[in-house]
Amino acid sequence: MDESQEPGSRTIQSINEVADFSGRERPLSPDTILSAVANEHRRATLNALDNASEKTLAYDALVDRVANRVRNEDANLESDEHQQRVRIALHHTHLPKLEEARIIDYEAETGHVRFIGGELEQDLLTLVEPYEAGD
Repeated sequence: MDESQEPGSRTIQSINEVADFSGRERPLSPDTILSAVANEHRRATLNALDNASEKTLAYDALVDRVANRVRNEDANLESDEHQQRVRIALHHTHLPKLEEARIIDYEAETGHVRFIGGELEQDLLTLVEPYEAGD
């Protein structure tokens, strides 16, 4: 330890911790990140945000992009019904999971969703993308 450094202070951030923009530290769990990107809807969400200018999209635009990218599991559903199911799934399941993992920030007041993840999330998306194209 550097003797000029005060006891209990750190100069290098632990590899297992990431500071969010509020200055608080949170543990970075590989299981959390892998779980967050394990679903097709969440990967489509992250890809849409990664490709957006400033990594931000309005909620309605995000729903459109995700609905266009994910498969319609029920061939009998009209595209409007498919989009509505995607909207509900994003709101109740996928956006909360991504926000809990601190990969996105969803501002309900403004209706904007912003990617706040790091290189690990982007690397994972890059790794799985070739496999999704073959579906």
